[in-house]
Amino acid sequence: MELKTFLSRVESVNGKFIEAAQKRLDNLTKPQGSLGRLEEFARRLVSIAENTMPDLNKKVVFTFAGDHGVAEEGVSAFPKEVTPQMVLNFLRGGAGINVLARHAGAEVVVVDIGVDYDFGNTDGLISKKIMKGTKNIRRGPAMTRDEALKCIETGIELANEYARSGYKIFGTGDMGIANTTPSAAITSVLTGKPVEEITGRGTGINDSAWNNKVQVIKDAISVNKPNPSDPIDILSKIGGAEIGGIAGLVLGAAANRIPVVVDGFISTAGALIAYEIEPKTKDYMFAAHNSQEIGHKAILEKIGLRPILDLDLRLGEGTGSALAMLVIEAGLKIYKEMATFGEAGVAEKV
Repeated sequence: MELKTFLSRVESVNGKFIEAAQKRLDNLTKPQGSLGRLEEFARRLVSIAENTMPDLNKKVVFTFAGDHGVAEEGVSAFPKEVTPQMVLNFLRGGAGINVLARHAGAEVVVVDIGVDYDFGNTDGLISKKIMKGTKNIRRGPAMTRDEALKCIETGIELANEYARSGYKIFGTGDMGIANTTPSAAITSVLTGKPVEEITGRGTGINDSAWNNKVQVIKDAISVNKPNPSDPIDILSKIGGAEIGGIAGLVLGAAANRIPVVVDGFISTAGALIAYEIEPKTKDYMFAAHNSQEIGHKAILEKIGLRPILDLDLRLGEGTGSALAMLVIEAGLKIYKEMATFGEAGVAEKV
């Protein structure tokens, strides 16, 4: 697949559909604008689908899993063995994302894009392994440029496949021990903010480990010298396989006119790579929530996204995406199911 050719399919949303949605919203039995952001979500869904009565009857959250060589630098509170263990937990339906996706009526698709573990033929797992974990970014590039492109293409291919199967909304999720480290590195390079200001505590590291993590990220940027104007260079030098997969999924969602709900810090780092490759992808993104990870807000501001929820979440997996889907769908139900003044026989404002 030629990425440049594919990106030509990404178009800005059509203002005429926004106007049509607004006209209906203004005629519903309520003061104009009184349902705030729920109305915004409805307008956006109509304009993305180019359908005045869209539906969200098939929802899916993609949880991309990958390992990180930088874990050997002691940047996480958990060992790397947790990555495959959690992948198996997802497949058994026992993780946070499984519970919240069931609550939201969404499927969970677990994608092995770079786990350093041989799962064999494990039922339910989508095997798209590009590598067995990235290399240690403190010592050199995470992966080659070709591998980075393959990660992006994997996300695009999944978006295309699920669009063809009739899914109406995507959510992003991640699993990978140490993945807040490359996410913070990407954030620093693309926002220009100092590493200290955008590096959080990930799985709950102490002060000593946090200081080490900051230094590791600084070293990774210094050693690899990623080009701030080349998002694929950034992904290949200081990124991660799951971050690339998420970037591709966002690009693929936009090309297929499907809304994509972006989870927390790692997912939004992937969305930022997608945005830097093609800024029109912003029209298709919904920011699920404001993570406790301090770098997350910097990325949201860089893209220009306003988070839907603020619940002090920092789990990842797609948990925020699943929760936000419920609120987004509530906006659509208001738009579609609420009576107009004419239908209800209610007098309008004088």
